[in-house]
Amino acid sequence: MKIEIWSDFVCPYCYLGEKKLEKALETFDDRENIEIIFRSFQLNPDEVKQEQGNYYDFISKKYGIPYEVAKTRMDSIKNEAAKVGLNYRYDIMIRNNTSLAHQAAKFAKDEGKEKILVDRLFKGYFEEGADLGNLETLLSLAGEIGLNTDKLEKVLKDKLYLSEVNRDQNEASSVGISGVPFFIINDKVAVSGAQSIEHFKGALNKALEM
Repeated sequence: MKIEIWSDFVCPYCYLGEKKLEKALETFDDRENIEIIFRSFQLNPDEVKQEQGNYYDFISKKYGIPYEVAKTRMDSIKNEAAKVGLNYRYDIMIRNNTSLAHQAAKFAKDEGKEKILVDRLFKGYFEEGADLGNLETLLSLAGEIGLNTDKLEKVLKDKLYLSEVNRDQNEASSVGISGVPFFIINDKVAVSGAQSIEHFKGALNKALEM
């Protein structure tokens, strides 16, 4: 079974959605035969580095909603994430362009460590205040999971995986994906958003039966 996941490393729903899928797979009978493919999606391709600041204020301005509504919405996601073992730290998050991070994930895929790096980048951003637009930060996180950082530094500086990142983004547009996370299971069943663990279980079983 193949599961494609379109996501962005600065998307709070994406980290949560991937973790819920992971929980659903723990009791899935055919989990040993699952192939997970991560697809790149940038929520804001033109993003530049922002210093640590009031994340609630950012959400309020981005979506044109009152501050208290933004705070309630984001705290709800934070509380939901805590239920599956994630510790969101809105107070230390550093927003930046995620193109380099997506390119690093493509490199990790070729090195057989994609899932490990994807999880490390999510954790770094949401729980540790890692700047995923910073080359040295990415190299440090990649080194922690055993990737060759000299090789990674070269491919990132030469933008060798940029075309793959752009291809994923274009493919998302071509199939009508406008928000993430978005999951496509076996090219048959689509799941949009950070649905419940039970919802993911149902989607997996449905795809298996089709």
